[in-house]
Amino acid sequence: MAGSESRLALDRQLCFALYSASRAFTNLYRPLLGELGLTYPQYLVMLVLWERESLTVKELGAALRLDSGTLSPLLKRLEGSGLVVRRRSAEDERSVAVALTAEGRELQERARHIPDCMLDATGLEAEDVLELRSTVERLTASLDAAAARMEQESAR
Repeated sequence: MAGSESRLALDRQLCFALYSASRAFTNLYRPLLGELGLTYPQYLVMLVLWERESLTVKELGAALRLDSGTLSPLLKRLEGSGLVVRRRSAEDERSVAVALTAEGRELQERARHIPDCMLDATGLEAEDVLELRSTVERLTASLDAAAARMEQESAR
């Protein structure tokens, strides 16, 4: 294979390695979260709410990097399960606050074992996981900046 063609090999693509790792994580989470009655995206919502108790849909979307079209159905299902409540702000009717219910707070205790299970499954030491996460966060910031530059250039 010629040099330029080998750069197009699937096994040389960082994006595919990250995609594969993400799918492997999601597959491993599935049975753990199934015991809690949550999907992975719902678990992410709950993680944010367990940290902050209550926030607006806009703030939640920013924290999870999700748009309202993706987030709204997740919140509707979580509300239907009795884990969260949504309320329109009295000051600004466009703003909707999301808060944990007592049942949502209680679910946190049942989920406490999940991070340890996931750490064990990685086969990595905790320090290595922290370093890897930091590297991936830097990568994400670089990619976001590159995408913003490309968007600006295409707008010209």
